[in-house]
Amino acid sequence: MAIRGVRGATTVKANVAEEILSATQVLLEEMIRVNGILIEDLAAVFFTLTSDLNAAFPAQAARQMGWQYVPLLDAQEIPVPGSLPRCIRVLMLWNTAVPQRDIVHVYQGEARSLRLDLVGLKAEPGEEESL
Repeated sequence: MAIRGVRGATTVKANVAEEILSATQVLLEEMIRVNGILIEDLAAVFFTLTSDLNAAFPAQAARQMGWQYVPLLDAQEIPVPGSLPRCIRVLMLWNTAVPQRDIVHVYQGEARSLRLDLVGLKAEPGEEESL
C-alpha cells in the first residue's frame, strides 16, 4: 500500500477564528467524501495558512471533527508578494492503494485559481465529466 498526497485549499473573507475553523471543516469534509477516505487510513495532515491568518489553528477543526489520533501540523506559508491572501492549504497523507492519477484534489473559494489544471477534472456522481 502506498502513501498518497491529497491536496486542498480554501480561502476565508476575514481573519476570524470561526471562519477559519468552518472553512477548514468544509474543505476536509469534501476531501474525505470525494476520495472515499477513512479517517483511520490517514497517516498525517499538514495545514498551512497565509501570514494574514492567525486567529485559529486549522488543525483544531479536524480535532473538532473527531480526528483524535491523526497526527496534525499547522504552519505558516512563505509570504510571497502577490500570493493569494487569506488562504488555508491542506496536505493529507493517505495510506491507500488508489492510483495517484485517481486522487481528487479539492480547491474551494478563491483558492480554485491556484490549480485551474485540477479544478473540475472529476465529475460528481450523476454529472458528466468536464475536462
